[in-house]
Amino acid sequence: MKEGQKLWTRDELVLAINLYCKLPFGKLHKGTPEIIKFASMIGRTPSSIALKLGNFASFDPTLKERGIKGASNASKLDKQIWDEFYNNWDAALIASEELLAKIKHTTIEKINKIEVDDLPKEGKEKERLVKVRVNQSIFRTIVLATYNNSCCITGINNPELLIASHIIPWSKDEKNRLNPMNGLCLNALHDKAFDAGLITISAEDYTIKVSSKLKKKNMPESIEQNFIKLDGKEIFLPDKFLPAKELLKIHNDWCNL
Repeated sequence: MKEGQKLWTRDELVLAINLYCKLPFGKLHKGTPEIIKFASMIGRTPSSIALKLGNFASFDPTLKERGIKGASNASKLDKQIWDEFYNNWDAALIASEELLAKIKHTTIEKINKIEVDDLPKEGKEKERLVKVRVNQSIFRTIVLATYNNSCCITGINNPELLIASHIIPWSKDEKNRLNPMNGLCLNALHDKAFDAGLITISAEDYTIKVSSKLKKKNMPESIEQNFIKLDGKEIFLPDKFLPAKELLKIHNDWCNL
């Protein structure tokens, strides 16, 4: 360590990986406003934050698969924190959000802009609904950032039209509810088709597979344009957190196209 430098604490690293998850890969540099703001919050320089995010990138299997290297000076504690997240996204992300709320002297609900006016004033039902909304907000933030705020099928980049889709539904896989590799950024139309099993993404090559139910004769031109012409095309792949092939395989088998 250079003279004058201070060791990163565990809490700082947890907050840093939280930020890593929420930023598009192309914004992991010292000039990004979110990095500048985060650096000020924990008393470090934007350059040191960018370097630390690069350390986390060096562990990301998606980047390794695509031949992209992160920083090469990661510490053992960096790797330990990464593994904690990678092996239990749900618990680790919620814990990091709670820590972020504490540092900001606010609540996890306010950080995620959760409306509570329509919820019961107190009780277990309120707690359950708040938890669901917080989880959905975190997942959406991370998935949209992973895909650079664009639909992976069409490239649509209007946030109001984008859905953070689960490959394996929320209700069927509690362990992967917040796993970014269980996510796809889709526009509302293709999200609905994916959930209905009318399309899937091949676990072998990330190409779009369209159900025979949509390939019948005399189908409307809109089906031709929005589905049939997409059959066999590769999705726009993210720079980090590639959709997990084992989860796509489950969806492929369920669709049975």
